[in-house]
Amino acid sequence: MSGQMIGVDVGGTFTDVFVLNEADGTAAVAKVPTTRPDQSGGFLDGISKQVDDLSTISVVVHGTTAGTNALLERKGAPTGVICTEGLRDVLEMRRRDRPRTWGLRGDFEPVVDRRNRLEVPERTLADGTIRTPVDLDAVRAAAQQLQTQGCEAVAILFANSYANPDNEKAAVAAVREIWPNAHVSASSEILPEIREFERFSTTALNAYLQPEVSGYLGRLEQALKTGGFDGEFMIVQSNGGVMAVDTACRLPVRTALSGPAAGVIAAGYIASSAGFNNVITGDMGGTSFDVSLISDGQSMLSPQTSIDFGMVVRTPMIEITTIGAGGGSIAWVDKGGLLNIGPESAGSNPGPVAYGLGNDRPTVTDANVVLGRIDPESPIGGKLDRLDVEAAANAIDIHVGKPLGLDTLQAAEAIMRVANSRMAGAIRLVSIERGFDPKNFAFMPFGGGGALHTGAMLAEVGIAKAIVPRYPGVTSAMGCVIADMRQDFVQTINSLVDALDENALADHMQTHVDSGMALLDAARTTFEARDISFELDMAYIGQTHTVSVPIAVTVRDGQVTASSKADIEAAFDAAYKSAFGRLLNNGVRRILNLRTAVTGKRPKFDLKTLAPSAGGTAEPKSSRKVHFGDSWYETAVYDRLSLLAGTVINGPAILVQPDTTVLVEPNLQARVDAFGNTILEPLESTS
Repeated sequence: MSGQMIGVDVGGTFTDVFVLNEADGTAAVAKVPTTRPDQSGGFLDGISKQVDDLSTISVVVHGTTAGTNALLERKGAPTGVICTEGLRDVLEMRRRDRPRTWGLRGDFEPVVDRRNRLEVPERTLADGTIRTPVDLDAVRAAAQQLQTQGCEAVAILFANSYANPDNEKAAVAAVREIWPNAHVSASSEILPEIREFERFSTTALNAYLQPEVSGYLGRLEQALKTGGFDGEFMIVQSNGGVMAVDTACRLPVRTALSGPAAGVIAAGYIASSAGFNNVITGDMGGTSFDVSLISDGQSMLSPQTSIDFGMVVRTPMIEITTIGAGGGSIAWVDKGGLLNIGPESAGSNPGPVAYGLGNDRPTVTDANVVLGRIDPESPIGGKLDRLDVEAAANAIDIHVGKPLGLDTLQAAEAIMRVANSRMAGAIRLVSIERGFDPKNFAFMPFGGGGALHTGAMLAEVGIAKAIVPRYPGVTSAMGCVIADMRQDFVQTINSLVDALDENALADHMQTHVDSGMALLDAARTTFEARDISFELDMAYIGQTHTVSVPIAVTVRDGQVTASSKADIEAAFDAAYKSAFGRLLNNGVRRILNLRTAVTGKRPKFDLKTLAPSAGGTAEPKSSRKVHFGDSWYETAVYDRLSLLAGTVINGPAILVQPDTTVLVEPNLQARVDAFGNTILEPLESTS
């Protein structure tokens, strides 16, 4: 089906839209304020900015923060739990960790109230033996009680159901007979993996999100259909792949960090196309600064993450470090006289002081406005005609300048230094502290504010150069269009390699492959290829932590032929030695889990179609004074989208476009490559 492909990323402040015309490869972008509490308003408004007739759209792919926000703000649905006797408090006990490692105590309230966590008689042993069949009358009574107590969703959490799900399946069937909606989650369906807390937590959070996320996606889907859309509607997952909307409604926990993941996928594709395989990404929106690392063209995947303390989600996610240092992050002076940035954000409403919508506390954006780095006559988003520079300066003076004994410009520069320091710290966390030398990486800033801070990141972290994508303000929306469809599966094996039943392992692999292929077949989209990959979580006996061991498996005509024990041992030895430098003599190898990824490769568009065409210009369209350090500089202002490939501009300069502003500091040089990206590097390194 040919037409327009739409990527939509909803952030805390702005909703970004990327429109790709499949017929000629042309693209268009839009950026509108995010609407709250219902984000669907901004979603549809953004699409309408570029598309008059929704029937011309073939695919809409959405990166959503609905699930993440519901978790962070504790605004999911009232949820109940039906669990094995004695396990009522697993969600509360966690791993007996603390919010602060060296603190003596820490408070934590699980998303499910204790009165809504009910126990029933049943018991499955770790080897899969059912010692006590589930009491279905007790299950039905618990479900009725949870409904009476106002629960809208329920999670079934039975001990060792990863080893044998029969008790749990029987309980789920009984609950679904009387539950008034489809919001029933079973741990053996969500995460059939050993370790009770992680399985319980992931399943409970999935149930907690189902009413919120499925309701939101349902409203979007209906609104699109009402407008004439009859194409494929897909959702970005935290692993950087996409899934069908009905899968997202069933597994909403996989949408946590959906939007930032799309940005990393786009960044990796843009960077590799431009010849950069090692990239550190920095997505600066209105609320946060999200950092990730791509090494040798591969994004870093983590098997689990904590959305907030104690809220553990065990599902593959792109590793993203988030700090509260977005354009809307509020600057404030604490009782000790220290200047802080965030984590509180002004968001899209009321937004920075310069928006004139009621906020009186200065933000990072206000500092950029006062320093002349953002044009007050052309605010991004299209909602405002002008930014109020005087109000921004007054707020900075009152809340930062006077408490610190600084004038307005010094206070604005101080805000920038603190924000840049926090952002640089996040970059060091994903690079230096994990053994990666930033000098071997390029920095890719995106989001509405990222390109304003590029020079500071190069100077503070020691990165050699930066690559600013063609449309940095809507990179995550572009990632929605680029992302492949991916389905991840896990199954606990829990066997010594010597005792492994190779046929049973092959059967598990076959089940994963069949399930993944069925989901790809159900999608109304075109795939250039289908890839299948397998990994085993393995360790020596006595070890708690595992290493991921990729294994080579033959899949021909959909049929799996598993690796032999000898091949698995060799693969483990290679992975373990790579991770730790040596093997353990006489160590007994153990397989804990099987992980399978089934990926449908979606067609990619040529990024050169985004490059400037002939007829552009390298002449500045105007100039204005911009403050750097202690001085004002007369700074040339260029229309970035009209700059031709090969154009070289020495700083200071400002490159403007509808979705962002690129700041070229006095010591930097900007060069436009063949894809329309802007390469920034220190002037001394180019001479």
